[in-house]
Amino acid sequence: MAKLTVKDLDFKGKKVIMRVDFNVPLDKKTGEITDDTRIKEALPTIKYVLGKGASKLILMSHLGRPDGKVVEGLRMTPVAKKLSQLLGEGVEKLDDCVGEAVKDKIARSKDRVILLENLRFHAEEEAGDEKFAKELASLADVYVNDAFGTAHRSHASTTIIAKFLPSCLGFLMEKEVHYLSSALAPKKPYVVILGGAKVSDKIDVIESLMKHADKFLIGGAMAYTFLKAQGIDVGASRVETDKLDVAKKILDDAAKKKIKIILPVDHVTVDNIENPASKKITSGVTIAQGLFGVDVGPKTIELFKNELKGAKTVLWNGPLGIFEKDEYADGTKEIAIALSKLKNATVIVGGGDSASAAKKFKVADKLSHVSTGGGASLEFLEGKPLPGIAIIKDKK
Repeated sequence: MAKLTVKDLDFKGKKVIMRVDFNVPLDKKTGEITDDTRIKEALPTIKYVLGKGASKLILMSHLGRPDGKVVEGLRMTPVAKKLSQLLGEGVEKLDDCVGEAVKDKIARSKDRVILLENLRFHAEEEAGDEKFAKELASLADVYVNDAFGTAHRSHASTTIIAKFLPSCLGFLMEKEVHYLSSALAPKKPYVVILGGAKVSDKIDVIESLMKHADKFLIGGAMAYTFLKAQGIDVGASRVETDKLDVAKKILDDAAKKKIKIILPVDHVTVDNIENPASKKITSGVTIAQGLFGVDVGPKTIELFKNELKGAKTVLWNGPLGIFEKDEYADGTKEIAIALSKLKNATVIVGGGDSASAAKKFKVADKLSHVSTGGGASLEFLEGKPLPGIAIIKDKK
């Protein structure tokens, strides 16, 4: 059943507290924001609530991992500055997120938009402390959750606060749920591209998606575990030796269900990851002793492109190589571009490194949906209920 959204509640004359995900990357030297995507993604909900006459909009987020202590380099100050630029109006940033001084400053502020200080400066936030959640709730009349990246956490500001205020989801949350749900009830043919480092991170996702997918294209370091499970020599490449049996079982289960699992047929290898000059392409699927696989090879790129033809739904989660280094990025780049050119297909990127790759290769705006939540998107695709969504009441 659909959850209540901002379109279902009245904001006129009310103070609204909204959980957003402004956990943006900062330059270590300057402290400047290096990617403002998450702030931009929150703008539609922010503008809607203000447009519906909210007297004050109080925004709250975490930034980094301060572990319950004040960390000067993780204050929300650069976020408030960037948000003010994007909104075209003043944003007052407070020095804390709870307490009488916070209430007083909200009451006195001449700005419509207030940004609270980093929630995780208080250990009670991640502990899901009820008293802390009540303190946050006391700042407003209505609660909106638009922070999909933390929806899988039962924290004070993401879940517990909804017990104490009329609550709903924002537009970003609604969009995330819509697109990720389409990966669990897809138009066929349905192709899943999986990459990244570990099979162990994706076991539950693979098992869940096997109920729906027609084929899996597997790259990244996790592919070496699958190849090793088939007895193929992968040299010094990263292998989860304790997951070889799991990988073999997945391959066997897929075969029984007539689901294709397509693995790399060639590789880009090096003798040292920090030595791109040693880069060689294998002639076939095996990797010689002492060499590391760092990307899928050109034959695999063409194979994967062919397997994508005609797909109606594609889910991509995880890069196909060490795409952060340009010398090892061809596989991820070529497949990202191929996805951007698919006709009449819903293409969903499952957050994390895949989202970073889509941005790096300038295809993010050409894909149907790029999730803002890595861990949250994985848990959603595993079929797990996300506490930040589950706590919101269903529409009547």
